[in-house]
Amino acid sequence: MILIHGIGGSSSIWFKQIRDLRKVFNLILIDLPGHGGNEQGICDDDDRSLFRIARQVLRVLDHRQIHAAHFVGISLGTIIIQAVQELSPERVKTMILGGAVERIYKPLLTFLKLMEWIKFLVPYMWLYRMAAYLLMPRKRHAEARRVFIQEAVQLGQKEFFCWYNLLCRELNPFFERKRIYDETPTLYIMGGEDFMFLPTIKTHFYHLKNSQLYIIHKCGHVCNIEREKVFNHRCIGFIRSNGMYSSKAN
Repeated sequence: MILIHGIGGSSSIWFKQIRDLRKVFNLILIDLPGHGGNEQGICDDDDRSLFRIARQVLRVLDHRQIHAAHFVGISLGTIIIQAVQELSPERVKTMILGGAVERIYKPLLTFLKLMEWIKFLVPYMWLYRMAAYLLMPRKRHAEARRVFIQEAVQLGQKEFFCWYNLLCRELNPFFERKRIYDETPTLYIMGGEDFMFLPTIKTHFYHLKNSQLYIIHKCGHVCNIEREKVFNHRCIGFIRSNGMYSSKAN
């Protein structure tokens, strides 16, 4: 099982999943460029694209001699997983997309345009905190919001805006052009209070015949942290229910 974190995070955001999932699966936790232990950022690369990052993930599988795997992502990680699927659908056994991002919802797009105007006038962490409260505004989102902000400090302003520019440029066009692979069992796990991204998922996920949507009530965007027991249970149950489960290798 390959786990891919969200923007500004790192593999450490899966701390509430590791104990449960490692009992069933062999885990590989990816640090995306510029995040966590991956010091090679996308600002250091002339080719800044979703597919470039997806190819880097595939190289990890090649290095470990893994032909195919289950993929679990949160937020940005769900975009990268779908880019991997676009390049090599045969290597994606299942996709579990938590807090899935598919296109930028209009209120968030307005905020991003505002950021474009003021990004050089204020510290980027102010903007990141504003984004955190926009995505996770309620009191019960506090832990996820705190982790979201703490992790982002390590990213740095230059790398943050390289990711920002990449997503603003490529995200909507990627999903407008993306091919549909009905063969890949897909589970969307969304917080009922994920106001920025749940509306889009409700509208678009039905295009995939082999997809399911599970909504966790009283939960925000980063559902793997806010409601980890439900998230973990749904991940394991989904893979088992699709006949994709085998005993963990030694």
